[in-house]
Amino acid sequence: MDWEPVHVDRSLLAVLSPRTRLLGVVAFSVVVAVLQTMGVLLLSFTFSLLLVFLSRISAGSLLLRMFILNLFLLFLWLFVPWGIPGEEVLTLGPASVTREGVSYMMVLTLRSNTIMLALIAFMTSTGVIAMTHAMTGLKIPDKITCLFFLTYRYIEDIHGEYTRLARAMKVRCFRPASNLHTYRSYAYLVGMLLVNGFDRAQRVRSAMLCRGFNGRFPQIEEDRFAWRDALSLLVLGLFLAGVVYADG
Repeated sequence: MDWEPVHVDRSLLAVLSPRTRLLGVVAFSVVVAVLQTMGVLLLSFTFSLLLVFLSRISAGSLLLRMFILNLFLLFLWLFVPWGIPGEEVLTLGPASVTREGVSYMMVLTLRSNTIMLALIAFMTSTGVIAMTHAMTGLKIPDKITCLFFLTYRYIEDIHGEYTRLARAMKVRCFRPASNLHTYRSYAYLVGMLLVNGFDRAQRVRSAMLCRGFNGRFPQIEEDRFAWRDALSLLVLGLFLAGVVYADG
């Protein structure tokens, strides 16, 4: 997922501190993940839609990200309802769809879309640098913070390296098929990615050490916690407390 800022100047959530946005999306996701009542999940889904509206993300970007998630959920819909025991609602030969299976998938689908919408709303106006500083400000271990940043920073480089190697194979008239030559060629491709990735990691590490990197990313601008951040967390906390009470 592209985590660069999207319409930062237009987003009403962008005025919040990155720490507030990170803390808010984590708390919201944890609470929604344990909700079971369909009515409460629908209320949470509506709240996520409100957050998306406040974030003012473009419709095209939103639909693309939601399409990827629901494509995976569609795959689950093809198998999960058949495997959960319960009251049968549809029978095809030895297999049957159960009411419990359908109910389980409905809850899972609604819960997943609710969490994804909230994640998009909170995070699309936050750049990876701001997110790294927010993780540091919330006292998340430095190793996890560095791993997050470096993974995000260099995953595109690894993809570019893969594209270069795949193009080189194609220029040499490689045509994939179900045979030993194809499997061996892809094994070589993966091996070269690992070797080149390790070599790049060594060079990056040396460059960072030469620039005085000591395991923490320096923060030039202070991330101030303003009254609007406290108010936002209070409103979110009251909403989450309400849905937990209603779900119980």
